[in-house]
Formats: sequence, C-alpha cells, structure tokens
Amino acid sequence: MKAFDFDEEKILAEIIAQGAKRVLLQLPEGLKSEAPNIAKIIEKAGILPIISGDPCYGACDLPGTEVDQFNIDLLIHFGHSKMIKNEKVSTIYINVQSTAKITMTIENSLQLLKNYSQIGLVTTVQHLQTLQSVQDLLIKAGKTVFIGNSDQMLSRGQVTGCNYSNVKSIADKVDVFLFIGGGNFHALGVALTTTKPTIHANPFDQKVNLLNLKVNKLLHKHWDLIQKAKKAKNFGILVSLKPGQENFKKAIKIKKIIEKIGNSAVVIIVREILPEVLMEFPTIDAYVNTACPRISFEAPLKFLRPVLSINEFKVLSGECSWEEMIKIGLFAK
Repeated sequence: MKAFDFDEEKILAEIIAQGAKRVLLQLPEGLKSEAPNIAKIIEKAGILPIISGDPCYGACDLPGTEVDQFNIDLLIHFGHSKMIKNEKVSTIYINVQSTAKITMTIENSLQLLKNYSQIGLVTTVQHLQTLQSVQDLLIKAGKTVFIGNSDQMLSRGQVTGCNYSNVKSIADKVDVFLFIGGGNFHALGVALTTTKPTIHANPFDQKVNLLNLKVNKLLHKHWDLIQKAKKAKNFGILVSLKPGQENFKKAIKIKKIIEKIGNSAVVIIVREILPEVLMEFPTIDAYVNTACPRISFEAPLKFLRPVLSINEFKVLSGECSWEEMIKIGLFAK
C-alpha cells in the first residue's frame, strides 16, 4: 500500500473542470517519485503534464517564470496547503494525506506521556485527518487534549515550517506537545517555538521520542553560530526570489543596522540558497537569511560560514536577548 493518497481521481476531475491543456506538477522532495505515475494518468485524458524537477520546500515556493515560458494553464501543487494569496497561474493544492495507521504509534507514546496530563496535539497537513482519532485515544487514556486554532492557519492543529501560530495559541495551557509526522524538522520547530517538552510520534516507523536533548544540542549550535557571526566584518543579506519567501524590505532594514554598527553589508538575491552558491563569495564572513527559516535551521551542518535567521540577527545586533529570542522562536517570522 502507498504511504500517501494522491487522490488521482480528484486531480483529473479538477483539470477537466478547468479546461486546462498544459499542467505543471510540483511535488516536494520525498513525493517526487510519484510524479511520473500521476503524469501518465493525466496524459491519458489528452492533457500535457509537465513535471517540475526543481526543489520545492513549501507552498511559499511556487514556480515563477516557467509558468509563462511553457504556457502553463494550471499548477498542481502537492503536499502543502495554500499560502500565497495571488498565484501567478490557477493553482490546485493537493494535501496528499498519509495512509499510515496511527493507533499503534499513539499507544507507544503513552509511556512517554504518563507524567503529563495536558497534551497539545499538532501535526502537518498530511496527517490532519488523524487528529480526531488521536484525540479520542488520548482522552480514553485520561488526558486533556488541546488543539490550536489560530486564524493564521487554514486548519486547526496544523503547523508549517515557518508558521507555528496554532502551537503558540495553546502553549500556556499544555504540559507537553505531541507532534504527529515524519522527519524531525517540524517537531523540533514546535519544541523551539514553545520551549515546552515535545514528543515526536512518527507513524511511518511507529517510533516515539522526547526531543529535549536534541533541542538543547540545537540551541547550543545556534548560540555558537551567533558568537562566530559577531566576529564578522562583511555580511551578506540573502533575499529569496521565491514569491512566498521574498523579504526585500526587511533585508534593507538589516543592511542599515549592520552598517550603523560599523560593518559592511551587501544584499544578495538568489533563488536557491545552497552551500555552493555562498562559496562564490569568499570575502563575506557571515550571512543573514531573510528567506525560508529552514535554511538557517540546517545552517550549522550545511554551510561553511554562519547563516543566521532574522531572529538570531536580532540577538547579534542587541535588539533582543538570547532568552527573549527563544521565547519568540529561533526561526519564527
């Protein structure tokens, strides 16, 4: 059985309803392997499918010039919910629900949850359909369950890589957060945004982990990163060309702050912020990333020079303390 439901029938019905003749398929890493199969289904209906092979990190990362260049009628974006208000072309968002069974994973989590009574429940878009059954299981186990419902998010209990407003809305009511999903990135984001104990329940391998130790290690790495950046004289301020990540005004503001404290700063616009791209600027000592917060999250492992998030830069510049920044969120916008 497939790990995810791509809802091919819905996709085809939507394409036909819109009368599209040329469709661009955009899938994130981990789902791209299904693109050729989806393309074959679409092509049988007499419609030309084109697959985007570029990296895709979220609904903030929609295609740009290729839409006009290849006369795209319709974009089908998989794995994320809508973020940008005005897309360049008509866009359908396919959540791609996980088919992984959740019961055993939640039962496995109860041992780690035994000392907590107030549970905050959180997940990504792929597992939203499991929230009610998970809530029922936890209530049956004697827990009180809270699911955040911020007006900044389309669905209650959902987080994205740069939006943890649902989590923040209930942080003062819970003892611990239970995150459901694969991979550590979003789970660590929950922990870093709230400083509350966070348990990661992975329905794909049924493993559960308390993230406190990982969070402490990550905070130490990013503290060290800020200390290294404090020695920098020449800064690069990274601005994304992706419409949902572009923060040019903020970059200009940061440039002025850097120059006010006596250092040099240049603004660099780039579509993909990769280690090999930054290596082309050997005179730059450190970077401030105004694009996707995930880039700064992974910086200690991937980049040769410090790449700070906007909030880490606030610590460096003295706008806020390390402790205040942790309360705001290391990578929160």
